Amino acid sequence: MTPKFRGGHNIAMKLPKAQFDRTVAFYRDVLGMEVTDSSGEAVAEGVVQSASVRFGPVTLWLDRVDNYARADLWLELLTDDVDRATEHLAAYGAPVQDELEPFPAGMNAHWISNPVGVPHIVRLPADGE
Repeated sequence: MTPKFRGGHNIAMKLPKAQFDRTVAFYRDVLGMEVTDSSGEAVAEGVVQSASVRFGPVTLWLDRVDNYARADLWLELLTDDVDRATEHLAAYGAPVQDELEPFPAGMNAHWISNPVGVPHIVRLPADGE
C-alpha cells in the first residue's frame, strides 16, 4: 500500500550569517509580516539564530547557519507511516539522508531530497496537524 503524503506547515530557509539580518528585515519591515525571534527555543544543531515568519497558512523559519555560503530552502512532508514512506521514496530514487541535520531525541522522521536537491523532512503529523 502506498503511503499518503501532504505538505506540512513549516518551511525552513537556511541562511548564511551575512544575509540573516537583512532577510529578517525584509519580511518584517518591507513586507510587514509578523516575525518572531525564536532563537531562545530549541533549534536544530548548527542553527545559531532563528526567526519565524507567519507566511499565510505556513510558518517560514529563517535559520542562521554560519557555515552556509548560500541560502537553502527546506520543506516538510507529513505522512501516515514514516517507515513505509521512506521505503517508497527510496524506491523512486530519494533515499534517506539523515546526515543532513540531527533530529531531536525520539522524533520519528527522516530527511530525503527531491531530484534537484531540496531537503524534505518526512514525519508523522503532530496532534492537530
